[in-house]
Parts: sequence; structure tokens; C-alpha cells
Amino acid sequence: MAATDRSEGQMRENMKKLLNNTTDTMEKLRCQCLLRGCSGIKQFARSFRIMDDSKDHKVTLGEFQKGVNDFGTNLTKEETTELFNRIDKDNNGYIDIDEFIVALRASTTPPMSQSRLNIISMAFKKLDKNGDGVITASDMKGVYSVLGHPKYVTGEATEEDIFNEFLKTFEIGNHVNGIVTKEEFLDYYAGVSASIDSDVYFDLMMRKAWKL
Repeated sequence: MAATDRSEGQMRENMKKLLNNTTDTMEKLRCQCLLRGCSGIKQFARSFRIMDDSKDHKVTLGEFQKGVNDFGTNLTKEETTELFNRIDKDNNGYIDIDEFIVALRASTTPPMSQSRLNIISMAFKKLDKNGDGVITASDMKGVYSVLGHPKYVTGEATEEDIFNEFLKTFEIGNHVNGIVTKEEFLDYYAGVSASIDSDVYFDLMMRKAWKL
């Protein structure tokens, strides 16, 4: 279901090299997210969505700078200001969180092609069996088999334990709610995508993982 340790390790090495050579602020932020692994963009996105107390999906420059710093990046104040202004094209003093995450997600290398977005959406649709826009442990029953999972085989974990363990891949800090939205699913697989060069291989990986 997730990226292999080998592909994730290679992706981190690629991000280290790119971070040392790039001068583009968006690319610097993306690299620093993905140095945390395939879930880095997802973690960054969720930290901002949690910070959005008003639920209007908008943040000011001050909130943006605080969020970037709290996440642990080493971008300077000047760089975060430049990045904010790049997204705030209409100069209204705030940016839409979702639009920013889409821009960050789109900057992955290789880029998130439409074919990759389509197969990710297909997987989410299959998992979201009742069509309520979120994935839960109950949604995964019948879609993903735990029979070969080592912990299930040894009796260390039940089927639901293993499903919940996977769902925690999409959680950060103490904000564990047992559900995954489509945006979180896309954010996670944007990181996985960065570890796979070939569209064909990415498509094959997704089809095998989710039996599409």
C-alpha cells in the first residue's frame, strides 16, 4: 500500500541533492517535506488544515510563516514571504490552503501527471465504498486482505488493528481521527510519486496495491 523502504530511501537521497542545488523556494519547501519520507507533503498539508480554526481554508502571511516554521523547515522569513506572495496572486493578503497544497503537490519531481492523479482517484473511490468522501477501517474490509500480514499471521493484531495502523500513516502528532480524506490521500501519494520515475510503474504499483 505504501512506498517500499528502498524507493523511499532513494527518494530522500534525491531530495537531499536537489535541496543543495535549487534556489527555488517552492522546491526547497517540497524537498524539506519529502526528506521526512513519502508522507511529508501530507504531514505538511494536515498541519496547516489543523491550524485553520475558522475552517475557511485561508491563512494570512503571519499564519503562513508560523506554520512553515512550526513544521521545522529552515526557510528564511524572506523566503516564506516570497513564497506567500507567489501564491497570493491577487494581493488580497491571504492564500487558500488547498490551492497552495495543490501547487506544492504539483511541483514534485517527477510531476504528478494526470494519469497518476487519475489512478490515485480511482483507488480512493474504490476504498470509499459508501461514497461519503472519507476512508475508514470499515471501508477497507473486503478491499485489502490482511491474511498475509505478518502481525495477523502471528495473532499479534486483528484485521481492524492492521487497518487502523495503515490509517495512522495519514495522521500527524496527536491528531488521530481514524479517517482519511481524498486530499490527504492525494497528499500522501504525491510523496510516493516522487519516489517513482515511471508513470507506467506508478500505475502498476497502484493497481497491485489496491487490486484495481
